[in-house]
Amino acid sequence: MSNPDSYFNRTEVSNSDLTELKNYLYPRAQYGDKEKAFKFGTLVDALITENERVRYDKRMVDNVVYSGEDFELGLAMRDALRREARRDPFLAQVLAKSDTQRFMVNKKQIFQYGNFEYTLDTRCKWDWWLPDFGFGGDLKTTFAESQAQFNEAMDFFDWDRSRAWYMDIAGSEQDFIYAISKKNCKIFKHFITDRSHPSYIRGKEKYEDLAFKWWQLMV
Repeated sequence: MSNPDSYFNRTEVSNSDLTELKNYLYPRAQYGDKEKAFKFGTLVDALITENERVRYDKRMVDNVVYSGEDFELGLAMRDALRREARRDPFLAQVLAKSDTQRFMVNKKQIFQYGNFEYTLDTRCKWDWWLPDFGFGGDLKTTFAESQAQFNEAMDFFDWDRSRAWYMDIAGSEQDFIYAISKKNCKIFKHFITDRSHPSYIRGKEKYEDLAFKWWQLMV
């Protein structure tokens, strides 16, 4: 997309909207600096999936300037993912063949809450979408230093909810996450192999609860 802001100006319900609703309904102590984390995540996303947005000579993404330390870390994380792709044939295919930052809209998506049925207009934006295979996945940055810590982060940050949300908007049967550690540049992976996978089931339960609350409050 040429205008990175256009997606966020849309009116359909996104997983980020559900996150904001959850934070409003169930406030908890913030985990680190949210704005700083979002800004750095934008840098890493751009370095890996939207290189045309990056001004390497000025350490900028769009009109945002990054510190030398953050920019160098972002480059190191990008390079770590590229090295991993030499050992991981699937990741190599993802980096070579994905549509990046592709958004999808599902008008009047049907939801069920108990026996009650309702609809919402929904949207999502894929870091990676594999059109040849009909599924996609997500790129994350994380403070986790081990796979076990990453698994805990998945539940804490509701990444399982986002994957189920994306899968149901697209109608896809599989999904994946690749995460890069900000601490040691290790690569962590998580694959949802089908809709019976525990991460899909748990994520769907999470989003169904919040989507119904959204419908009650906003529609």
